[in-house]
Amino acid sequence: MRLKTSLLKEPKHKELVSCVGWTTADELYSCSDDHQIMKWNPVTSETTRVVKLPDDVYPIDLHWFPRGIGGKKQSQAESFVLTSSDGKFHLISKLGRVEKSVEAHCGAVLAGRWNYEGTALVTVGEDGQVKIWSKSGMLRSTLAQQGTPVYSVSWAPDSDKVLYTSGKQLIIKPLQPNAKVLQWKAHDGLILKTDWNSVNDLILSAGEDCRYKVWDSFGRALYSSQPHEYPITSVAWALDGELFAVGSFNTLRLCDKTGWSYALEKPTTGSIFTISWSIDGTQLAGACGNGHVIFAHVVEQHWEWKNFEITLIKRRTMKVHNVINDAVDLLEFRDRVIKASLNYGYLVVSTSLQCYVFSTKNWNTPLIFDLKEGTVSLILQAERHFLLVDGGGLYLYSYEGRLISSPKYPGMRTDVLNAQTVSLSNDTLAVKDKADEKVIFIFEALSGKPLGDGKPLTHKTEIVEIALDQKGLTNERKIAFIDKNRDLFITSVKRFGKEQKIVKIGTMVQSLAWNDTSNILCGIQDSRFTVWYYPNTVYVDKDLLPKTLYEKDASEFSKNSQIVSFVGNQITIRRADGSLVHLHISPYPAILHDYVSASRWEDGVRLCRFVKTTATDEDQTLWACLAAMAVANKDMTTAEIAYAAIGEIDKVQYINSIKDLPSKESRMAHMLLFSGSTQEAETLLLQSGLVYQAIQVNINLYNWERALDLAVKHRTHVDTVLAYRQKFLEDFGKKETNQRFLQYAEGLEVDWNKIKAKIEMEIAKERERAAASPAVRTSVTVQQ
Repeated sequence: MRLKTSLLKEPKHKELVSCVGWTTADELYSCSDDHQIMKWNPVTSETTRVVKLPDDVYPIDLHWFPRGIGGKKQSQAESFVLTSSDGKFHLISKLGRVEKSVEAHCGAVLAGRWNYEGTALVTVGEDGQVKIWSKSGMLRSTLAQQGTPVYSVSWAPDSDKVLYTSGKQLIIKPLQPNAKVLQWKAHDGLILKTDWNSVNDLILSAGEDCRYKVWDSFGRALYSSQPHEYPITSVAWALDGELFAVGSFNTLRLCDKTGWSYALEKPTTGSIFTISWSIDGTQLAGACGNGHVIFAHVVEQHWEWKNFEITLIKRRTMKVHNVINDAVDLLEFRDRVIKASLNYGYLVVSTSLQCYVFSTKNWNTPLIFDLKEGTVSLILQAERHFLLVDGGGLYLYSYEGRLISSPKYPGMRTDVLNAQTVSLSNDTLAVKDKADEKVIFIFEALSGKPLGDGKPLTHKTEIVEIALDQKGLTNERKIAFIDKNRDLFITSVKRFGKEQKIVKIGTMVQSLAWNDTSNILCGIQDSRFTVWYYPNTVYVDKDLLPKTLYEKDASEFSKNSQIVSFVGNQITIRRADGSLVHLHISPYPAILHDYVSASRWEDGVRLCRFVKTTATDEDQTLWACLAAMAVANKDMTTAEIAYAAIGEIDKVQYINSIKDLPSKESRMAHMLLFSGSTQEAETLLLQSGLVYQAIQVNINLYNWERALDLAVKHRTHVDTVLAYRQKFLEDFGKKETNQRFLQYAEGLEVDWNKIKAKIEMEIAKERERAAASPAVRTSVTVQQ
């Protein structure tokens, strides 16, 4: 990826340009010390003068009123705030009419910023004050006062905090009084510029120490650049938070959100005082010290999938390279390309007005449809359909271009969604809530309605990243997510009344990805790279989970590595310095997943035996996966073979005892017990009329209270429960202290011969029932 820059031969401004700002993707306003406000159209290269300001007004900063949140266009979207050296800020219409001028600070007003909703304006000045103003320019509060000038200010993504500079310090101050203020030393020199992105919640800072830095919202340093030759005078995030630009003297740099540099340009501009990204994120403009306005387009973005490499060579042209046969295709578009995604055999491209869907089998005849909103901020693909996110909402399309659904949820803000906070599979869409970051909304893809009972998934701490698995049945769909503490959890997305267990399967996880063809999960955990070959093991046999993992030392990936893709058995990881590392994992677990999904158990066993003869370290892992898969699918014969192969003799014996049970209901209940689902096992037995067996299950688990409750409720086997309880206490030399047991034991003689006869009668009854109705199926649906 690089920047393609363009400068006019002669500058249009006679003095330095102090600030620039985009109104639309094709229109830019610039302000200069020559008191002129100019309008630029980079497509037609036209420049027109909007207005000449009074001679005593030297503009310093410009910020356009936000165009609207959640698709709601606002009336004042056609105006901007201009701060100036005379201590005032001016509200100016698009036509150049000064609507209002407000005395704001003693000395110059160094920066002014609208919040994301457009309900408040923050200004900072040479007098060291930070002030909050209403939409109409009325003073609401003075947020901070200090002895040094404040050079830059930014709003937090929720507009509830303000970030500002104080010499070498950065300060985050909440708007609520008495809330905790966060302050840290960020640079060794004066800080000149800051920017806080609403999508990734990261902060940029630039200073006179000639460095630029990336921080998280807690003030932790994520990246610090090498010192440049000159002070860094400007930094700015692209709206989607994937890229940022850095400006210095005769220097323009394009960087990834993690800090490493894509491209460095050395234009003849003098210092670049302000950088502004266009709304669609395809180009940026810089305010230059020599009177120029520099435009730069982002080109040569790169997409890879299997044997295809795609490069955006010009704004409206893509090159497709098939590395197998070296074939090259050129794809031409009517308008400039804004976003693209390549996966599952399709290339989806959004331009400023249309969406193109190409099949990798045929590049000549794309499917084309018009877009409602225009500026697509995110494209996500699944095997059967894809998701477009724009300012108006979420839209799910089939690869034939048909709109499938448009999910909505309360407080929806599409402008802050990215690939970490939205996930798509063939039947499910998951979106992390911005208002409450502990909540994930889960929708049916085809209808766009909330899944299950309509309640969102709620975790106990804030969630950072989410990912849905891609294969298998809808009712087995799992979602993995990383929370603020960097713990990895997994849970089922199907939620009907009963609270589904959220199970922790990893710690210190910084990145995760599901495989595209089977439900295998990979992640980078602290100093290890881990692959969970069958994450569902946690719901089947938790003790088996460590045996189903593949782990590798991750020290070669450096600290903040990210998983880019997990296609087939190849994983691509982006290291913190921007370099790509490719890893290969064993192909056998994916083959095993395919066999199991097709119920080819014998082939699965054969595969495990074949691997045993070829690779010893993989042998145990594969058998453990097969054991968990067999238990999950209630295939006890295969489970017995697999558990025997990994030496779990106690489990083999239990499986054998399950096989000897007389009725199907009993066998199913004991399989649920095997997986740790006690409540479901008891429910199944009671619904099948096997009351004694339900009581016996609780006795075996020492759930004495529950066993007695069942016996009393169903008026049967009270003496059995009391007899087993008495024997249990005698074995440990204890006396009965529980009042309920004492009450029922009054005047009751324990006769073991009688109890044994009763138990044998119950077993005989169950056998008769099973023999009489061999084809009767249980209608109970069991949730794992």
